[in-house]
Amino acid sequence: QVHLVESGGGSVQSGGSLRLSCAVSGNSRRRYCMGWSRQIPGKAREGVATIDSDSTTLYSDSVKGRFIISQDSAKNTLYLEMNSLKPEDAGMYYCGAAGGPSRCDPAGYYALGYWGQGIQVTVSS
Repeated sequence: QVHLVESGGGSVQSGGSLRLSCAVSGNSRRRYCMGWSRQIPGKAREGVATIDSDSTTLYSDSVKGRFIISQDSAKNTLYLEMNSLKPEDAGMYYCGAAGGPSRCDPAGYYALGYWGQGIQVTVSS
């Protein structure tokens, strides 16, 4: 069983930055795909970024060049650095982890079997 807890959300003005953190516990030493997804009001949930066990990172087109996913294995923490935030980035952000080998790309975010409760990001114009 993998337990994930997000932190770092909040409110920011358009053009600002936020860094989300996700504390991961309960997983084995072997690392599998991890990632972030978001739920924007009025839109379907979408995968935002993924990082594979070999540290390969992938991003959705909507955040490419603005968001950076990273992980600190020593701290068992996943991060999402969000820069140049836009009002359309506002929503609930969720971190996820795979419990075993899986596809690892934002479009396949649903393959991550474990998810946190989510954290709110608000961007004012």
